[in-house]
Amino acid sequence: MGEPVIDVRGLTVELGERPVLHGVDFRVSAGEVVTLLGANGSGKSTLVRAVVGLVPAVAGHIELFGQPLRTFRDWARIGYVPQRTTASGGVPATVREVVSSGRLARRMPFAPARRADREAVDRAIDMVGLADRADDGIHTLSGGQQQRTLIARAAAGEPDVLVLDEPNAGVDQRSQEAFARSLRTFVAAGHTVLLVLHEMGPLAPLVSRGVVLDAGHVVRDGPVQKPVATGPTSSEAAAATTAAGVPNDHPHRSDDETGPFGWTS
Repeated sequence: MGEPVIDVRGLTVELGERPVLHGVDFRVSAGEVVTLLGANGSGKSTLVRAVVGLVPAVAGHIELFGQPLRTFRDWARIGYVPQRTTASGGVPATVREVVSSGRLARRMPFAPARRADREAVDRAIDMVGLADRADDGIHTLSGGQQQRTLIARAAAGEPDVLVLDEPNAGVDQRSQEAFARSLRTFVAAGHTVLLVLHEMGPLAPLVSRGVVLDAGHVVRDGPVQKPVATGPTSSEAAAATTAAGVPNDHPHRSDDETGPFGWTS
């Protein structure tokens, strides 16, 4: 396993004086694909927002690439896509223009795009399967295609880590499968991914570890069972291992059972 790129220890977070996370410990190492799972309100999104510095910690410690979060400045190494955002706005923009904005952290202020910038944008658009829509307006895309555009924007910055909050929320099965293919390309290049998911679905074969939260506590951290190629299709097998909610090994699951997230015994 590689060096830790995200290290969270004893993290406690309150929102509006309401405790949301309670003494959370978890680590993401280089090259891993780690998913945060759990029911709505379990603290998944709050945890990733704390990791990228968007919500303050009441107690605990966060390190990124071995450096304390409070002094970390190399944000080009992290690509973040928040939950339920839209790529469409009041100003008309094409897919290429939106994705190109992901290169700003890699360029000097007001400097024109370099060849390396243009090539990175093209690779990111191709990675998410939107090369044929690169010059189309964002407003003409489906919700799933807009979400993939935002992921391409994050990937265009050539980060070492992608942090994605519910990337499959509200998108159809076809878009989920297209996203899984694009993420496989990113992971194959040796990069690291931290995902918030409600269900793993087509992403299940990529996930190396799952961390389940319940009421702000980590209740399970370990490998997940991979869908098998025989019998049901891989998408059916993935769906079979990814029911929503807290795994039934917390707190009363016996060791010879497999929980609804597909934990291995």
